[in-house]
Amino acid sequence: MNEHLQPPQQQQRQPGHESEMRPQPDYRPRFPGVGRLKGKVALITGGDSGIGRATAVAFAREGANVAIAYLNEGEDAAQTVDLVEGEGGRAIGIAGDVGDPQFCARAVERTVKELGRLDILVNNAAEQHETKDPLDIDPQQVERTFRTNIFSMFYLTKAALAHMKQGAAIINTTSVTAYQGHKTLLDYAATKGAIVAFTRALSQAVIDKGIRVNAVAPGPIWTPLIPASFDPEHVAKHGGSVPMKRAGQPNEVASCFVFLASEDASYMSGQVLHPNGGAMVDS
Repeated sequence: MNEHLQPPQQQQRQPGHESEMRPQPDYRPRFPGVGRLKGKVALITGGDSGIGRATAVAFAREGANVAIAYLNEGEDAAQTVDLVEGEGGRAIGIAGDVGDPQFCARAVERTVKELGRLDILVNNAAEQHETKDPLDIDPQQVERTFRTNIFSMFYLTKAALAHMKQGAAIINTTSVTAYQGHKTLLDYAATKGAIVAFTRALSQAVIDKGIRVNAVAPGPIWTPLIPASFDPEHVAKHGGSVPMKRAGQPNEVASCFVFLASEDASYMSGQVLHPNGGAMVDS
């Protein structure tokens, strides 16, 4: 096996648990913090593990306090809270389903109540279900995937905008599949394409408020969603098809979120960054 790929493994439930992955994804920030997010408060969905965890820890290193929303991965969430606090930030975990608009409203309200404000919203939570034959795609699966991946962004954004002031930032996680497609992830790829359009439209809708909206489109990243979505043989090859011949680590993506959340990206809105191992896409 290529030494840069991972051993075969599989998890039987979504969205997957980081604590069960071997090897563990690398969430540790790659650079010292310089206070780029000092005094800011962020709410990150899917913040318990994977890209969400790495982003939460990176935000904390840059001075932010962080609320993480997660479905039911209590052990992973508790560890992420500890990691954020280890970087000197305050952290809270909020369990619930982002596909429920009432939960989204509660998550925003609790963030503001307990952490005092809301400056950064990271819409990151997602699910995917591999279906090899399009004829086998279940309508309930399609609805569920859209509810988690894109409807949640409408719900959370609406709730968050009531509290966001000039200088705030919204960052959405899309995917390389929005640009390249994926033959066994039709509904997932469709939601990720919708996220690109949502990002561009929302950026225009709130720019007069001084709020920036951007997105990140990762390629194959080593997160719990991978062993929770594919069979062991597929997992073992994950990342091998991109020019860099390996899966990316969450901390290689988190820096994109830090950049877009900070004043370093003050002249960017409606844009998409592409940490994808060298794959060429039309952005």
